[in-house]
Amino acid sequence: MQANLDSSIVTAAMSDSPVMSDTDMSVFPSTRSVRATVVQASAVFFDTPATLDKAERLIAEAAALGSQLIVFPEAFVGGYPRGATFGAVIGNRSLKGREDFRRYHSSAIDVPGPEVDRLASIAARYKVHLVIGVIERAGGTLYCSVIFFDAQGQYLGKHRKLMPTASERVIWGVGDGSTLPVFETQIGRTGALICWENRMPLLRTAMYGKGIELYCAPTADSRPSWQASMTHIALEGGCFVLSANQFCRRRDYPPPPDYTFAGEVEEPSPDQVVCPGGSVIISPLGTVLAGPNYDDEALVFADLDFGDIVRAKFDFDVVGHYARPDIFRLTVQDHPVAAVTFVSKQSQEVDKTAGDLRRMSLSK
Repeated sequence: MQANLDSSIVTAAMSDSPVMSDTDMSVFPSTRSVRATVVQASAVFFDTPATLDKAERLIAEAAALGSQLIVFPEAFVGGYPRGATFGAVIGNRSLKGREDFRRYHSSAIDVPGPEVDRLASIAARYKVHLVIGVIERAGGTLYCSVIFFDAQGQYLGKHRKLMPTASERVIWGVGDGSTLPVFETQIGRTGALICWENRMPLLRTAMYGKGIELYCAPTADSRPSWQASMTHIALEGGCFVLSANQFCRRRDYPPPPDYTFAGEVEEPSPDQVVCPGGSVIISPLGTVLAGPNYDDEALVFADLDFGDIVRAKFDFDVVGHYARPDIFRLTVQDHPVAAVTFVSKQSQEVDKTAGDLRRMSLSK
């Protein structure tokens, strides 16, 4: 079903009774129902304050529908630099490309930081759980990240994309195992993987091992094949999959020559669609609950019956009764990896004393 809501199109799969914003977790988990929305909209490229204003408008619209969970696309805050080259070829970077990166870096956000504080206050104001893609700035390095908030406005944490795809590696750093969270929230166990990370079987298995129920998949992939991946993950993990992508026209990016789309035969016209979306919500039984939408900016929402998780795992529990740990096991290194470690003289002296005591004990 589609209907107009202010400037957005709404794609919905709803029960007859609207879901209230607070969920009673005292009932048996499989009797829960949650209304979730994936936002399909473009960022305001190179204008992070305007993007945050747009995010708040969309959150308000989704909250008015009774949504308890709202998922935004990959790189919504900071922007997905579709078609940009940053002047990089093997062995050389152009001066303009370096300036493009400087502008992109200035549009990114610190996590935590003032933009995170604003998003937290928005989540609290509308009493929604919020999952949103951002470009995270950490010194001179950028990360494609997802940040999480609960309905009280508490910042829960982040996930950094482990492996940027293809040319994304020119501009984004790689995450590590310390940011692979699945959060126990009032509405269910929530986590996220970004775009083609979802094609990494061992990474998916790590999320299943943490008991993920609300599997968020912010993406920039609008191809029909993406839908097959989302359906497979819902069936494989016995979880709800919520995939959010931007819907962008050429005019949503700065005009040429300031910003050009490389790889195109000719520069797209202002109204040409450069990313058609495809946002979708899929049940653990593989049923498409809402979407995919390829028409315009949209709020795609559905009511999620948590009984479907149990119904699906009756057949197949990938880390439970269908696992074979006697043959296959996965080990995840979930500690942060630092490029620089400082060891003080005092800590060295403590280590030396402890070593001396151990040697004395052994000699006795």
